[in-house]
Amino acid sequence: MGTNPISQGLVFLVDILLGLYILAVLLRFLFQVVRADFYNSFSQALVTITNPTLAPLRRVIPGFYGIDVAAIVLLLILQCLKNFIIWLIQGVQPKVMGLVVVSAADLLQLTLWVFIMAIFIRVILSWVSPSAARQHPAVGLLNNLTDPLMRPARQMIPPMGGIDLSPIVVFILLYLTIILLVKPLLRFGYGLL
Repeated sequence: MGTNPISQGLVFLVDILLGLYILAVLLRFLFQVVRADFYNSFSQALVTITNPTLAPLRRVIPGFYGIDVAAIVLLLILQCLKNFIIWLIQGVQPKVMGLVVVSAADLLQLTLWVFIMAIFIRVILSWVSPSAARQHPAVGLLNNLTDPLMRPARQMIPPMGGIDLSPIVVFILLYLTIILLVKPLLRFGYGLL
């Protein structure tokens, strides 16, 4: 990217605005996958924010074995749109296949970072105020989101002396996935551009 402050500002705005909406759709999708509490106030806020774009797609694209395929398609469209606009601002004319591969890799990376941050927040909350944190509605969603990853790690490494080491195992596995899967996929996608 050049040093043009106007293009830098436009890239920043597109990245923030579309990035936040992509994050909202992704969180909604992940909460559906882990069967989080639909009536939680945060879940309801995500439904309200994402319904205008997701509801019309659901009429056209049905779910598949409980997976919200419309949300996946919307995520890919939004990520492609975000990358396309940013690259156009930067003066890059992307090819469609490269755009799709890089966008899919970006979404996978975002998903992994959502899990990493959710586990990190959950660990911090357990240290700071375990009893007060359980009462907050967001903590229930964090637990619902991270339990499918934490449960197998806890079975492999039970708590030692009251210290739960399973988050470390999950962090390592998630970051290895970024290194071994996402980074090569990004390199491949950028090669197609």
